[in-house]
Amino acid sequence: MSDLRIALYQPDIPGNTGTILRLAACLGLGVDIIEPAGFDLSDRNLKRAGMDYLASVVLTRHISWAHFEEWRAGTGRRLVLASTKAAEVYFDVAFQPNDILLFGRESAGVPDSVHDMANSRILIPMVEGQRSINLAMSVAMIAGEAIRQTRMP
Repeated sequence: MSDLRIALYQPDIPGNTGTILRLAACLGLGVDIIEPAGFDLSDRNLKRAGMDYLASVVLTRHISWAHFEEWRAGTGRRLVLASTKAAEVYFDVAFQPNDILLFGRESAGVPDSVHDMANSRILIPMVEGQRSINLAMSVAMIAGEAIRQTRMP
């Protein structure tokens, strides 16, 4: 299992969250869900997307951003935020083995106060005129690059 973690800030869409939990279970990544989520975490859509993988994921729920940040500060982990407001491209960043990869709400990202707390802010470059990539796809792209970098011999 990797020390990398995926953190979801107040996720809105259960299907995306389920897909991310399934991905994390398969890749051995821990997941932090920072509440409140925009849906009941027992939602059937989350379960359908996560299928039987949900029992295999190491999931930690945090009741608030303050609770998550207190936990993170105690672990000394670096917070890497994926944001359309970032300037640094994700494949140009040197990921560290114990990074937390933070992803915002599908509908609104993260507030400026959370944005300001990140140690690093990264983006996925896109073709001009396109708005966004699906959250689960973004997590897969960035987590894949972080794993590639940190698991190399």
